Amino acid sequence: MTGKSVRLSVFGQTDVGRKRAKNEDTFVIADLMVSAPIHAMDRSIGLEVGPRGILLAVSDGMGGAQAGEVASALALHALRRGMSTVEANSAEEALQASVEKANQRVWSAATESGRAGMGATMTAVFIHGHRAYVAEVGDSRAYLLRGGRFVQLTHDQSCVQLLLDKGALTKEQAETFQFKNVILQAIGTKPNVVVALNRLTLRRGDRVLLCSDGLTRMVGDPEVQSIVATATTLEAACGKLIDTANARGGEDNITVVLADFAGEGLPASTGDERVSLETVQAFEG
Repeated sequence: MTGKSVRLSVFGQTDVGRKRAKNEDTFVIADLMVSAPIHAMDRSIGLEVGPRGILLAVSDGMGGAQAGEVASALALHALRRGMSTVEANSAEEALQASVEKANQRVWSAATESGRAGMGATMTAVFIHGHRAYVAEVGDSRAYLLRGGRFVQLTHDQSCVQLLLDKGALTKEQAETFQFKNVILQAIGTKPNVVVALNRLTLRRGDRVLLCSDGLTRMVGDPEVQSIVATATTLEAACGKLIDTANARGGEDNITVVLADFAGEGLPASTGDERVSLETVQAFEG
């Protein structure tokens, strides 16, 4: 793959939803070869993956009284700063260390400002060469659409997911479970976190989605897949996802980041091939 380009087109959008007064979600798109990250956009952009890579991330703040929006913004600012010094062959270590530094930054800020309980989820996809590294704390998600396959790249770190994994709840019971919004860890609520970290080799034609739970609590995976697969543009897909979540009640802030991958530096997809996701570090709950 040396000397061959890896390119992506990317678009991000965030919406306050129908029930919340403020938007506590934040997203970032950052070409780590340049200094200015993107937090808002009106159209998709094209990027080439350079030696320092590309960072995509979504964070869902919590804490109320502006503490949530502070937490999510601080978390992604610290993440991006940490990743700005990544070197070749250290992608996994850099991503894990940067998420841990983001946790420390929000934890410290909560203590200093008196905003006890301030925190945020964080899901980040770091593209380095022909690989993507997926880091997660909380329950914001990342998905991969490859051919006819739609695969969740993250695993919710939530009370309801833990009970589903143990067979103590069915999917039907989970819908009305009283603690379904409780997550098991978050950025900034404790001095340390366990960063769930996975990696995969990208393919030409892959489409990657990052989103907050304001989308996934309102719209099921089959419908998300249909929208992501059939929309003619990234902007149209993001807009449709947000509109659908709002039409179902829009109970929370909704954030989506969508990226398409291309370039001769990526292997061609063989159609409906199985997605091979490698676990680097798991969160055991």
